[in-house]
Amino acid sequence: MAKKPTEELWYKDGLKFKCSGCGDCCTGAPGFVWVNKEEIEALAKATEMEVEEFEEYFVRKIGIRKSLKEFPNGDCVFFDGANRNCNVYGARPRQCKTWPFWDSNLKSEETWAETCEGCKGSGVGKLYSLEEIETQRKVMKL
Repeated sequence: MAKKPTEELWYKDGLKFKCSGCGDCCTGAPGFVWVNKEEIEALAKATEMEVEEFEEYFVRKIGIRKSLKEFPNGDCVFFDGANRNCNVYGARPRQCKTWPFWDSNLKSEETWAETCEGCKGSGVGKLYSLEEIETQRKVMKL
């Protein structure tokens, strides 16, 4: 299905988002945090590990792709539940950096409303322009 011309996008006037720091996007049901070679290298450096060792401890292969491992409850392996923050925030993968501006959240006004219900920071705070949203959306197709 072809993407609508920019002027027809339902979010053409922008969307608001301000991370509340709640950590809810790092927790919950099991899922995937996709990582590429460059992200794995940056994360290994942030954790002061060799790439091979980092992958052994923190990465799982899903088909031909790679994802960060999770705790049994579905929380990201780098989520600090006591402090409700990310232990590798400065090196977090692009999937984390581009939240909530993913295709799956921007499909429709209804999917955005669902995102806002589940994320305290979505729909409030800074108004992101269409250009800013599209730049983020194109980084990570989720």
